[in-house]
Amino acid sequence: MNRTGILIALMLGCLPLGARASMVDPTSIPDGTYTVKVERVVDAKHLQVVMDNGNEATLVAGRATVDFSKVQANDQLKLSLIKGTVMVYADLTSH
Repeated sequence: MNRTGILIALMLGCLPLGARASMVDPTSIPDGTYTVKVERVVDAKHLQVVMDNGNEATLVAGRATVDFSKVQANDQLKLSLIKGTVMVYADLTSH
């Protein structure tokens, strides 16, 4: 195999790594209100989301009244985080 072939193979092998967003610890996210896109609903108390800055996080419901069972993948949510947990959210997507 020539050098060009090896270089192309290395670049193609690295594409998925560069395209992935970084996963962040929710407790490192400052308290506040955020708009996020839902990647996946893990269960009624856990969501995997993409933040506006491209980072991914798995968020946990911070109260017994917070329930993600009606949320769907690709929904746009506005939520309030306190110490990395979701205290309240609003689904901005019309179903």
